[in-house]
Amino acid sequence: MNTEQPLYLQQEPAVRERFARIREREVILEVKHLGKTYDSAQGPVHALKDINFRIHRRELICVIGPSGCGKSTLIRMLAGLDNHSAGEILLDGKSVDGPGSDRGMVFQGYTLFPWLTVKQNVMFGPRMQGQGKTQAEREALQWLELVGLEKFADAYPHQLSGGMKQRVAIARALVNQPRILLMDEPFGALDAQTRAKMQAHLLDIWKNIDLTILFITHDLDEATYLADRILVLKAHPGEVQEFIEVPVPRPRHPGQNLTEAYRATKARLEELIHPPEPPASEEEEIKPHLIRLTRVNDNVE
Repeated sequence: MNTEQPLYLQQEPAVRERFARIREREVILEVKHLGKTYDSAQGPVHALKDINFRIHRRELICVIGPSGCGKSTLIRMLAGLDNHSAGEILLDGKSVDGPGSDRGMVFQGYTLFPWLTVKQNVMFGPRMQGQGKTQAEREALQWLELVGLEKFADAYPHQLSGGMKQRVAIARALVNQPRILLMDEPFGALDAQTRAKMQAHLLDIWKNIDLTILFITHDLDEATYLADRILVLKAHPGEVQEFIEVPVPRPRHPGQNLTEAYRATKARLEELIHPPEPPASEEEEIKPHLIRLTRVNDNVE
């Protein structure tokens, strides 16, 4: 291991070999000079500018960045839900110009149809593609078994916990056998314990099926725990700041958050997302007069 490199760039031999194997796989998704511009009363607003990256088959990529960097805009364009203003998106070498079954999408909010059962929600995609009811039901039950919810096939969404709803949403996205699964902060609304379980569950699913994942998150621990590589965006406009290979070996487990590789990677992400501010001038250091609504000498410091 090269000790002259920053810790977050150092990789154990097994990790280096794994990334070498990844780079030998075919490219599933390629983004070239992608841009998004909105019109406003004050003039054009550049949400994303000159975004370039490639994702190989079976990679798990996380995208992070400060608020307003265009993470959700990016994933919506990859899903074909929003148009891009410049550049191109290629999935298996074909241009992405709209939604398609070759991309599965899981949102942060619970997007299940409340009037349908769990099984009917998962059957929805295949049925819309003309698949017969019997075959669609059979496939839905297979995917519900994969996410551990086959016993809740006849339940309705309001009868499920938040984590269970997202597992149904994942099954509904995967039943169409997409080439890539796009996830927009899917665990952001969950409590910490459920979120940790869902992260482990996602890794189990990813390990057992031929699936490529692009995962948007604002949580640096989540990105470091899940990802092969982390795409870091900067804001105003959103641009690629760095693409980091996570030096933490797989299979991942919670205890790895105490290792040097994990801590160094997270520290680098913190440095990119929250760079140190320049020293304040004398004028900026003068604090405005604040009205106090506490009793005299009732201090908390």
